[in-house]
Amino acid sequence: MDKPTQIIQLHLPSILGFEKVAMESAASVAAIMGFTNDRIDDLRTAISEACVNAIEHGNKQVETEKVIVTLTIEESKLQVDVQDKGKQFLPEVGKPNIAKKIDGSLPPRGWGMFLIKSLMDEVAFSSQDDGNTTTMIIYLHKKYTNEREQQ
Repeated sequence: MDKPTQIIQLHLPSILGFEKVAMESAASVAAIMGFTNDRIDDLRTAISEACVNAIEHGNKQVETEKVIVTLTIEESKLQVDVQDKGKQFLPEVGKPNIAKKIDGSLPPRGWGMFLIKSLMDEVAFSSQDDGNTTTMIIYLHKKYTNEREQQ
């Protein structure tokens, strides 16, 4: 018999540093679910990046605007939705141009969406009238394969 879906929701102020609350809450849930430490670290990084994007770009660091983080816990997966109140959604970006970032012709920032898409099993970005949502899914039993393991 399947376990019932559980939902945890966090309402964070748009102040840099509060992304750590979401990051550690999700890591605790993932540990309870049985995720490996490597997968939990990937989850931490992706959630932190999504929350920082929501704080900086979506809510423009207006402290009274909330970032809403929803953890949806199912038997075989954890879904994390990060919502902001932004009126303009940032377009999806591909792989950053590393050479141009290193030589200084591009700013060193701009890795967030690339990291999120690289670390999670499924990612979707959406924009609604009342803000933007980044949806990330990580599966409990999906074989963990990435470039680190292939080396």
